Formats: sequence, structure tokens, C-alpha cells
Amino acid sequence: MKILQVCPIFPPQPGEFASGVTQVVYNISKELISRGHEVEVYTTNALDLRRKIKSDLLVIDGIKVHYFPYIMHYYTFFLTPSLIPTLKRNLKQFDIVHIHDYRTFQAAIVAHYAKEISIPYVMQAHGSLPHYGAKQTFKRLYDILLGYRLLKNASRVIALTPMEALQYKNIGVNQDRIEIVPNGINLSEFDTLLERGQFKRKFGLSDSQQIILCLGRIHKIKGLDLVVKAFAQLSKNFSEVRLVIAGPDDGYLPALKRLIKELNIGEKVILPGPVYGVGKLEAYVDTDVYVLPSSYEIFGITVLEAMACGTPVITTDTCGIANWVNSHGGYSVPFNEDELRRVLLTLLTDDGLRIRFGQSGKKLVVTKFTWDKIVVLLEKLYRETVAKPVIAI
Repeated sequence: MKILQVCPIFPPQPGEFASGVTQVVYNISKELISRGHEVEVYTTNALDLRRKIKSDLLVIDGIKVHYFPYIMHYYTFFLTPSLIPTLKRNLKQFDIVHIHDYRTFQAAIVAHYAKEISIPYVMQAHGSLPHYGAKQTFKRLYDILLGYRLLKNASRVIALTPMEALQYKNIGVNQDRIEIVPNGINLSEFDTLLERGQFKRKFGLSDSQQIILCLGRIHKIKGLDLVVKAFAQLSKNFSEVRLVIAGPDDGYLPALKRLIKELNIGEKVILPGPVYGVGKLEAYVDTDVYVLPSSYEIFGITVLEAMACGTPVITTDTCGIANWVNSHGGYSVPFNEDELRRVLLTLLTDDGLRIRFGQSGKKLVVTKFTWDKIVVLLEKLYRETVAKPVIAI
């Protein structure tokens, strides 16, 4: 098959794939190519901050990536009018189109021309369906004018979890058009794990001290206030436990620091900032319990990463990945301070339980969440869609 992937941003270098959507597009495209398909990506030059892109076409690990210059933008809505003549000229050569992140100019214009020439398209919202967070007015207006129609006209829509599948259904997408395809990870990154203790030594911790880790952007929706409050109560009786909150500030760091100060736990909380690559692996390996306490999270790739390192995890039940995690790699708990504290206490005081969860979590990742297995699901979905497209009138 000849497959077009559409996304609003795509870095010019493989090592710069930091955001969730770009990681997905890169990894599925690379895997599809290895399975004999032709894959191209249509995107914008929005990430060309250092003027690395010298051509509108780059080949990155076998993926043909077309960069269209934007003339203005509002958040991730990048206006790229030069995309239009290219679509008129080239879109008919593709068997299927996979559109990522649907509240974009690229999604709207590609879906329009795909429908016009009867090329089936698959839409994937990547957890962005609810009107949460910033730019709520823009989201509502876009959905009324374009978004809901784009979703309903899609031959298929992809949900990361059953939670997202229900969101599609609630806005009127027919059940038979919804397919659940989770995200994956590159297991090769975790083949050779680092020696334990390196992260602890960086921050002056002893081998006997335990670590609770949260990793990701520091944003209010991530529920970090919940884990800080639960830890404050827990640490009164466990002086050797440390809470590590690693990640870039996304507007919530000042408030988080104030809360830590108010609870008088500053000496027990480590804020190392963003950690990537080897530093991230060192953190996972030295962690006793990984926590994803988000008030809303459609998936949670860091949970898979932690489990791939043999680290037991706790998620709130407001995370889409919770059902897969619960009793396989750890626990899911209600978004409640006391429940989180109780389960943290259970895991921190039971070495055998942590080992069992670490082993079963790693097995779960290996058998279900690697990119080769994810792309088998996608490939099947593409073939079924091409064979029997659902084109709305």
C-alpha cells in the first residue's frame, strides 16, 4: 500500500522526536516501511527552529517527509496554503490517508480533498477530543464548524483506549467506525538496562533510600498536587523515601513549589527538570514505584517505559491505560489522596510484590505494546478500510 501520514509538526532529525504525536507518526511509518509499504508524511516546517530544513522534502530513515511552510499559526493550527496544490496534484496516488491530531489546518484540508476524490482516510485525535485546558473557545468553534464533520466522515477513527472510544461515540461517531489501537514503545531502548544506583548518586541518595517517580510535563492536569499531598502524609513515617518529579515546566511549576513549601517537604522532594535518554533510563531503573496521577490522561506512554524497566506503577483510574495496568504491572486507584497514599504504602513495604509487578509489567509491554505489534493492528485496519471504505455523502 501507499500510505500518507498527516500531522502538524515533524522534526527534521530522528533524535528530536519528543512529542507523543510525532513519536507515533515516526515509529509507525518506519515500521510500515519495514513491512514493504510506501509511506510519506505531509507536515509543516514549524519545528525548523534552527533552519535545518534546506528542502521541502527530506528522507528520514526511509520516510519521505514533505515540509510545507506556514504563514501564520494559532497554537498548533499552522496555516499552510502551499499544501493545497500538492494535494490536488498528488493525493490520488495514495491508497489511504492517516490523519493525526484533527484540530489542524492540515487535517481539515486533507480530509476535504480525500473525500472529494474518494480516498479513504483514518482520523486519530490522540486524546484531544475533550474541551480541556487552554484554547477551549477555539476547540468548540472548530468542532462545530469542522471537527465533528471530519470525524463523522472518516472511514475509521482510531482510539488509543476504551476511554477514548467512548468519547468518539458520545460525539456521534458510529461504533462500527471506531478501532482501538494503543501506542507502543521501542523495546530496543530498554534491551540493556543501566546499573542501579546511578540516578541516586547524582542526587546524593543512598542505596537504601526509596524513590517515588513522576515523569512528564509539569502541568496542572497531571495531578502532581495529588501525589505531593499523598507523599507528605506518607513521608511522616518513612523518612528514607524521596519523591522525584521530573519534566519540563508547562505552567504549573511555581504553584507546585509553593505547595511543597507549604507542606514542609522541600528536603524530601527532588525536581531535576527534564530528563531524556540515558538520564530517563537511570531514573526508571532506580525507582521503586512509578506514579502517573493525572486527573485526565488518554494513555500515558511513560507507564509503558517504566514497566519496560521492570518498575511497578500506579495510575489513577482517570488514565486510559489504567485497565491494562491494574494487577498486571501495578495498581490503578481513584483520583483520591488517601487511596494513592494507601497503595504507595503497600508497594513500598512489600519487596516481593514490587518484584512480581515489575516482572508482569515488563511481560505485558513485550507481548502487547511494541511497535511491531501495534503496526500489525494498523496494517489490518488499513487493509480493511481500503477494501471496504466508508465514505460519507
